[in-house]
Amino acid sequence: MKARQVVAGVHVLLAAVHVYWATGVTWPAIDQRSLSQAVLGQEVSFAPQVVLPLAALHVVLAVAVLKVDRLRLAQLVVAGLAAGLALRAAAGLVWDFGLGTDSGTAFYWLNLFFYTPACITLLAADLRLLRTRQLRELPA
Repeated sequence: MKARQVVAGVHVLLAAVHVYWATGVTWPAIDQRSLSQAVLGQEVSFAPQVVLPLAALHVVLAVAVLKVDRLRLAQLVVAGLAAGLALRAAAGLVWDFGLGTDSGTAFYWLNLFFYTPACITLLAADLRLLRTRQLRELPA
């Protein structure tokens, strides 16, 4: 399986999770407050008008990743995605050192062992996709 299919699959999975949350289900947490605290480290709404646009964004990102070798617009979208992932990974590393978050929370541990490593991995994959595209465009 190609890297872009894996990365696109991750975005489709994230879209599905956001659609799932839009139904009002709070799994894997017991309630919306706990879900919000675990996922974002603060209390925010998981109402459909909040999570459905995020689901749509992940679908757009999945399509862009799949088309990155064929469309210039897709390449720009993936470059924007990489920039966003770089910012999130940097913030995650700050939080990993205990700055701005309490080490006794679920968010801290999820960020340390899941969220930040996932962002770094996706960032590396996106950069690889962009680099592969650029290498193809070089004159022979």
